[in-house]
Amino acid sequence: MSHMIWKGAISFGLVHVPVQLYPATQSEKVGFNLLDKRSIDPIGYRQINKRTGKEVSRDNIVRGFEYEKDKYVVLSDDEIRSANPESTQTVDILAFVEAPEISFLYLDTPYFLAPDRKGEKVYALLREALKASGKIGIANVVLHNKQHLAALIPVGPVLALNTLRWADEVRDYNELKLPSEEPKKAGVTARELDMAKKLIDDMSDGWDPSTYHDTFRDDIMALVDRKVRAGKTEEIVEVETPRESRRSAEILDLSDLLKRSLGRGKGKAGSRSRAAPDHDDAEAPATTRPRKTSTTRRASGVAARTAASPSKDASHRKRSAA
Repeated sequence: MSHMIWKGAISFGLVHVPVQLYPATQSEKVGFNLLDKRSIDPIGYRQINKRTGKEVSRDNIVRGFEYEKDKYVVLSDDEIRSANPESTQTVDILAFVEAPEISFLYLDTPYFLAPDRKGEKVYALLREALKASGKIGIANVVLHNKQHLAALIPVGPVLALNTLRWADEVRDYNELKLPSEEPKKAGVTARELDMAKKLIDDMSDGWDPSTYHDTFRDDIMALVDRKVRAGKTEEIVEVETPRESRRSAEILDLSDLLKRSLGRGKGKAGSRSRAAPDHDDAEAPATTRPRKTSTTRRASGVAARTAASPSKDASHRKRSAA
């Protein structure tokens, strides 16, 4: 069963009919999810700041009315609801009109109304009275914080509420360049008109919505079914990060560590840290560079002292020769 989206009452004169509002339609359009082709993970919807490109949390989203270019008045949900409190939970009938008087151009979204709180009898009374009169009710109703004009229509055992477009939402067809409504002025001959009327008669049939199908959806669903039966499906998988990407990430992390280390350096130590490393050493991770052992350091120290001054044996040989 569809989910109830509104609860209120139909009001006309002193009569109140408690009702619940349900969607009267459901979408059967073919829908495609956006996926990450590497892992078949769904791609989510992000609410972002159009100027900065940064994501905005739901807590920081408000409603605003643009009264001038890039200038807004922010309104809370309570302020919007209080703009017309009388109509918020009421289908307020304004008049009853002949059904054929309403053009299809004004029809918008249909809903079902079901009786609520033991209102079955008064619900049935209004439904049967509308059927007998051949008229429909024109009403104001607020749905989702927006006021709508609506038509209250008996459809078999149910009362349907069809929202209508406001007059200024339907464009004037006089803006278009149209042929004259007089056949002769439009260049239509009597013979052509008779043949067109005969063709219409030949193609006339009773209205049965079940005989019409969304062939695009049918073809897509048949294609999906064939692929499923053939095993040509995809599942969500973990995507391994390429080796190059991992290496880049390590280098970036290392750079960050080096920058923080340089910030701590002082005096000569800081100067030495900022000295350009050897090319080969720069590319190797710091943990893989060879370390000097204690033996190596002692050997290096001896070599340095030997190079800096003559050995004791050499001095002794010079004194002996003298």
